[in-house]
Amino acid sequence: MRHSGSGDRDAGLSEFELIERFFQKRTLHRDDVIVGIGDDGAVLRVPAGVDLVMAVDTLVSGVHFDGDAPADAIGHKALAVNLSDLAAMGAEPAWATVALTMPHADTAWLDGFSSGLLNLAQRYGLEVIGGDTTRGPLTISVQICGTAPGGAAIRRRGARPGDLIYVSGSLGDAGLGLQARRGRILLDPESERFCCERLDRPQPRIKEGIALRGIASAAIDISDGLAGDVAKLLKASDVGATLQLDQIPLSPAVRRHVDASGDWHLPLAFGDDYELCFTVPAQQRDRLDAAAAEFDSPIQCIGSIEHETGLRCIREDASAYILPRDGYDHFREHS
Repeated sequence: MRHSGSGDRDAGLSEFELIERFFQKRTLHRDDVIVGIGDDGAVLRVPAGVDLVMAVDTLVSGVHFDGDAPADAIGHKALAVNLSDLAAMGAEPAWATVALTMPHADTAWLDGFSSGLLNLAQRYGLEVIGGDTTRGPLTISVQICGTAPGGAAIRRRGARPGDLIYVSGSLGDAGLGLQARRGRILLDPESERFCCERLDRPQPRIKEGIALRGIASAAIDISDGLAGDVAKLLKASDVGATLQLDQIPLSPAVRRHVDASGDWHLPLAFGDDYELCFTVPAQQRDRLDAAAAEFDSPIQCIGSIEHETGLRCIREDASAYILPRDGYDHFREHS
């Protein structure tokens, strides 16, 4: 982050003061950052023998979060969704830049936002090394960098017929929380708190992703819905798959919803889960079981990779379940 001299500033707080107060003084400082916040660019010392893994995500008010959501939750989620991308590739987080567009410099909001983002950054040893601030509709873009041993990053491309398909955590909670928050479904208070926490503060599976290096043949994070993201993995690997719906891990709240409605849309297509979906050759299953004993979240085998292309979803009674669409797409029309 630097002072651009653009004139986009609140009358009581300049851009330079905003950056210094809410980011520069509060971020973790890593030994491999030679120049961080405050210059025209960051200077980093990248270790020999590692690959650099980079990702970027943009969150827009009214699309990815409600404008009246808690500021610390917005900050947390803005970084968490990027950390989830690193997790899917088995990368260790290192550095991030933050581009923040906002209508005005609200110091209370900035305090909450930066606290949510930087607290999560510190948990994973990540330093915010720069970015930009400007005036406009509330929008947050985070670019994140991580490292993996040379050639060890996990890709979407790599699944082979016979591989087993796993997911971490539980699916559909964030979607159910959003439905409850918008008054479309009624949940008991405990279930609503749990689901809304999953929506607002997803937990990136960094430990799991790093442990999967050398075990998983392919991986993707579940951001746009299980079915849509599995379809991306299958396309990249030029294979197909069958998912067993009764094996998909669901929280009690989502399980009650699915049992009552027969509708699998929440766990399969709603998105915002930020769990990992990964494939494992059968001969690696013992290694996976040993690694999973140290994971922060449970994992569950939900299907298998097949030669025949396409994705098939099978109910417990062996009947096929047909989704109306694969998953979330920003450029489709949504009701």
